[in-house]
Amino acid sequence: MTDENVKIVTIAGILGDQQAALVGQTCFEPGEAKNTYSTGCFLLMNTGTRKVDSKSGLLTTVGYKFGGEPVHYALEGSIAITGALVQWVRDNLGLIQKSSDIEALARTVDDNGGVYFVPAFSGLYAPYWKDSARGVITGLTRYANKGHIARAALEATAFQTRDVLEAMEMDSTIKLDRLRLDGGMVADDLLMQFQADTLDRPVGRPETKDATTALRAAYAAGLAVGYFKDLKDLRSNWAVDHTWNPNLKNGKRDEMYKLWKRAVARSFDWIN
Repeated sequence: MTDENVKIVTIAGILGDQQAALVGQTCFEPGEAKNTYSTGCFLLMNTGTRKVDSKSGLLTTVGYKFGGEPVHYALEGSIAITGALVQWVRDNLGLIQKSSDIEALARTVDDNGGVYFVPAFSGLYAPYWKDSARGVITGLTRYANKGHIARAALEATAFQTRDVLEAMEMDSTIKLDRLRLDGGMVADDLLMQFQADTLDRPVGRPETKDATTALRAAYAAGLAVGYFKDLKDLRSNWAVDHTWNPNLKNGKRDEMYKLWKRAVARSFDWIN
């Protein structure tokens, strides 16, 4: 509904939330992918003009279409609980006063102490799609403390992201070079470093860190009306604030991910 006194305004671009983030992160080439870290995580990978039907628990979606050019498709994977897990640690366990405190608490320990946290509070989304799963914390010993739980909570976001990206690579047969990041959780340097470690590839945080969907939809509109000349012009508007490179030995990475997958399996079928 609009006010009758408002002048007619041309609508030059319309993008969905996560598609806008894909465009905003200038993921215009097949295999380029972004992850938005919010209450949940939302990953999209550009598959180009090739529509890839997922066999690995992902969604096939339209990424974007600019003017008369062909449609570019994407694979999409949604994770239900990531930032919401930090809120749960804050509100339900009372281990931190505010969400940003979790990084400092997690840094009080050198590693997760063998603790893994699968936040399947209402089931698991991509790539598992297990509505009967429920949250589990595994690997507890008398050695474990609140720092290990905080660290396991952060690492759960990175592990779930790896689950989805491996499914994307399997479906698309494209090897991801790096992951582009946005959303509130990208301010957590410890999480971002572990994300690079568990993926074994660089991850990059842009100067515009928040998931500013409206701005990124404006990119598409600006392209449509000629404010931006082309995709190269849009890319020049995007800049990296910081890049994290992997810094974890392969044996340790494989061992941790194997234990994560074992913990995920423990969460299955708690509800009949």
